[in-house]
Amino acid sequence: MLMILYTLILTHITIICVTLYLHRSQAHRSVNFHPAITHFMRFWLWLTTGMVTKEWVAIHRAHHRFTDNIHLDPHSPHRYGILKVLFSGAFIYAKATKDRNLVHTYGVGSPTDWIESKLYSPYNYLGLILLLVINTLIFGWWGILVWLVQMIWIPFHAAGVINGLGHYLGYRNWETQDKSKNIIPIAVWICGEELHNNHHNDPANPKLSVKWYEFDLGWTYIKALCFLGLADVKKVDK
Repeated sequence: MLMILYTLILTHITIICVTLYLHRSQAHRSVNFHPAITHFMRFWLWLTTGMVTKEWVAIHRAHHRFTDNIHLDPHSPHRYGILKVLFSGAFIYAKATKDRNLVHTYGVGSPTDWIESKLYSPYNYLGLILLLVINTLIFGWWGILVWLVQMIWIPFHAAGVINGLGHYLGYRNWETQDKSKNIIPIAVWICGEELHNNHHNDPANPKLSVKWYEFDLGWTYIKALCFLGLADVKKVDK
């Protein structure tokens, strides 16, 4: 039971960092966080995902620029097929990171400080190794299983579910020029990212819920941080 709880808590923190820091703060500049919160999330993402901020931001911005274009969208199910995006989304993402022109063009404004240039970007895999060591120290050989779940969690939910199902199944509040969908109105499991059509209609809005029956857990976290003076929303929500 302790191992399951540990895994769920850590993977949830990772998803929080992806949606709040990488997505809403870095890619869309819709919210700023206190430096202490920002640095924690950067460290946590290095430890648990190995993703490089500039690459993630660039690919996401390119996705918005060319949404569902069958030739240019970095990860649309209408380009690659729903099953490939759902189950191989991490490989599609990794392939897109090799396009250095795309990363350079759309990754503008990402962190370039000492720790980013000397550790997080060039040695992004070291965090994953450290996490494996931590898990095995806590749980023994079972820690390897916990680590594997952590390695699969974000690629499946972010690269697979959101990029795949978020453009394939669900309902639409807005007739956007793409095929984005809201997967489910109560957006808790992936911290609000399930409300994908709402996001594509208004990418600069840090709040992803718009209807009274929709709930964006990520927005709840942002409001809590704002209350504590640790976040500043750039755009007034609807």
